[in-house]
Amino acid sequence: MPSNPRRETATPRVVEMLSEEEEAALQVEIATDPDAPEATTEQLAQMRPAREAMPPALFKALTRRGRPRSPNKLVQVTLRLDPAALASFRATGPGWQGRINEAVIVGSRRLPQQSGADDAEKLIQQPQRPAKERAAKHRSKA
Repeated sequence: MPSNPRRETATPRVVEMLSEEEEAALQVEIATDPDAPEATTEQLAQMRPAREAMPPALFKALTRRGRPRSPNKLVQVTLRLDPAALASFRATGPGWQGRINEAVIVGSRRLPQQSGADDAEKLIQQPQRPAKERAAKHRSKA
């Protein structure tokens, strides 16, 4: 048992460690729990990795990592915002980027429809030229 009863974490919170008496009492409770008996040596010998024991599709579904893929893929952009507007969105807490996205969607509905709006989807799907090529074209205009 660590001599320090408090442990600092990566986040600013502190986790209180159990005392030796609390740990001993917890271990007694674990050992006497009828719903979760310890595995026997024979049971441990029969165990196989989940990859071998489960159907492949189930294993893949249960071990998928990360955020689920969204059917509505977002496009990453660089955008300059007014510092006060950005601060007000950030002050709303986690999810502020999504709230900015919602505000842009609502605002875009108020815009007058341009004649080329039908081609917007085509423009989004067009591959962008490499940055060096775009920069060269920009320099040639100057």
